[in-house]
Amino acid sequence: MDALLQAALDARLRAHAPFSRFLVGAAIEATDGRIFGGCNVENSSYGLTMCAERSAIFRAVAEGAKRFRRIAVVAATPQLTPPCGACRQVLWDLCGDLEVILFNLEGARETLRLSDLLPRAFDATYLD
Repeated sequence: MDALLQAALDARLRAHAPFSRFLVGAAIEATDGRIFGGCNVENSSYGLTMCAERSAIFRAVAEGAKRFRRIAVVAATPQLTPPCGACRQVLWDLCGDLEVILFNLEGARETLRLSDLLPRAFDATYLD
């Protein structure tokens, strides 16, 4: 199995989701080949929950990564689970139009671009 997908699977097993039981893992690959995993971490006040995708990208940035190639997201759902809107925006701002790989435990897989998930994205170009 691809190291990126395996890292997402491993991260999923570390998720903290005592309320929803919805375990999500993500792994992002920097252009230098380093891979950073992240998992969702729930809070009883759901609005304070951190998604797996943001957990992975924030970890990567904290460890010095600046440019990214792709991200993988895994959940144990029959339908592939894409990043939420907040994660899409953060990924766009920090990564641009990276490759997004969605997969599940049953072997379903889809690869697309972030621009497919976030068309006409708002970014810093609007702030000039």
